[in-house]
Amino acid sequence: MNEKIKKINQQIDEEMEEEETEETKEIEEENSFDLEFLECEKRHVFLILMFVGGFYGAYTYSIRGGVFCNAQTANFVLFAMSIGNGQLMKGLYYLVPMTAYLLGTIVSEALPSPIKRHHIFRWDTLLIAIEILAVILLGFIPDSAPFQITQITINILCSMQYNTFRQARGIPMATTFCTNHVRQLGIHIVKAIKHPENKGFSNRAILHLGMLLIFICGGAVSAWLCSVFSGKAIWFALIPLIFLFVQLVYADLIKEKEVLDMTPKGH
Repeated sequence: MNEKIKKINQQIDEEMEEEETEETKEIEEENSFDLEFLECEKRHVFLILMFVGGFYGAYTYSIRGGVFCNAQTANFVLFAMSIGNGQLMKGLYYLVPMTAYLLGTIVSEALPSPIKRHHIFRWDTLLIAIEILAVILLGFIPDSAPFQITQITINILCSMQYNTFRQARGIPMATTFCTNHVRQLGIHIVKAIKHPENKGFSNRAILHLGMLLIFICGGAVSAWLCSVFSGKAIWFALIPLIFLFVQLVYADLIKEKEVLDMTPKGH
């Protein structure tokens, strides 16, 4: 009788230990999920940057030379056309934004490692600070100044932003142009139709659609502000940028201080 009671008690103890182990695992999984993605990888960060990307595009096209500085495909096409038409000097003009974009990529690829060694701020945070300072300075440039000053600056900013902010919670995301979002939207619409039981596909489609809509909003707001405030309209981009900067600084100094060595996904 005593042996049976001992066995029952032993079984109860083992079950309780298993339950405690499972609870511990669940807690660890929850904590690891919190740290799985950094603040700079949150989706709202990419939505904000997508809005700013649309804002930049409309700004340079509306009042700074009628060009888009978010990406370089159009410049490569115009460069090739100029060479094909024998307009070599005109072709050299397009090398300026293309080179500026390349420079932005090189800088944003080279700086993160040495900055990380100081264990104060992430490169992502410092980039937004640089962007804020650049936007402030661009607002002071008179409308009579050469458009290339603004174009080259925004080329470099967009290049660094695109190369730095790569994935939103593990999903590859561009923050300065729309082509890949259109592609991903189409892909996941088809997948959502083929596999209606998998809500992940429809959620991805909605996410990319949201990115496209916020880019359009940024462009629309910028176009209207440019018609009212001219060159000073660029200062309105400071509102989302400063909001984002405060969040990233808080993450670096407090929320994610212990994981400053953690590298964002995609790098």
